[in-house]
Amino acid sequence: MMPLIRFTIRGDTEIVVQAEPGDNLLRAAQAAGIPLEGTCEGQMACSTCHVIVAPEWFGRLPPASEDEEDMLDLAAGACRTSRLSCQIEVTEAMDGMALHVPREARDMRKP
Repeated sequence: MMPLIRFTIRGDTEIVVQAEPGDNLLRAAQAAGIPLEGTCEGQMACSTCHVIVAPEWFGRLPPASEDEEDMLDLAAGACRTSRLSCQIEVTEAMDGMALHVPREARDMRKP
């Protein structure tokens, strides 16, 4: 089963993405046109794929590594439930997960 992940962008626009288990949330979001830049292409050398996980889903994810926590310190609009989408591997159990792309996010790949 391919889970459906709900991304909210620009504060109120919801985009539902069908994600492939084993992929990461960054690639799934980019394939759907969601404005997550992912400058380092998942190497955890930037924070341009920062998302805010809905509180009811945050505790269901594996914890962030120390390296991810360090990069989140640099993310604009970071909060307690922030994660790097490149570090979250999609599983079937994520069906219905809700994420928010911070308003501060800028995708420099798009005009």
